Amino acid sequence: MSSILILVGTESGNAQMVADALKPVLETSGHAVDVSDQAASAADLQAHDVLLVVCATHGSGDIPTNILPLAETLERERPDLSGHRYGVIALGDMTYQDTFCGGGKKVDQVLERCGATKIGDRLEVDASSQPLPDEEALAWVEGWKGLV
Repeated sequence: MSSILILVGTESGNAQMVADALKPVLETSGHAVDVSDQAASAADLQAHDVLLVVCATHGSGDIPTNILPLAETLERERPDLSGHRYGVIALGDMTYQDTFCGGGKKVDQVLERCGATKIGDRLEVDASSQPLPDEEALAWVEGWKGLV
């Protein structure tokens, strides 16, 4: 099975709540799972072959401050992540259509630019219609874990 790192980008705790809900589901499927909201460089990703980004959006479609150093470092250094596969759960609010799920979309683009291979489609959770993002994420991960 895979070694999965759930990367959490959060401002208010919703992304952390989602990550905490997903971890036991993935572990039950036989995967080794770690959760981090402190990854800052490619070195922090190396022990895992699969990354699952759970990323909120704040401000004007911005990446949360806790995961911003990682995104900026990856964008600047463009390390070779071709040995990694990844998935993205982006949290946003459709009330802000121009910036909806902007944080997760930006992290998705950075990982793609570094050569990582996306597994499945990005889940975009709309807080204006789904106040409990973990419920939608739990349904999504059932299909995603089969692709890992």
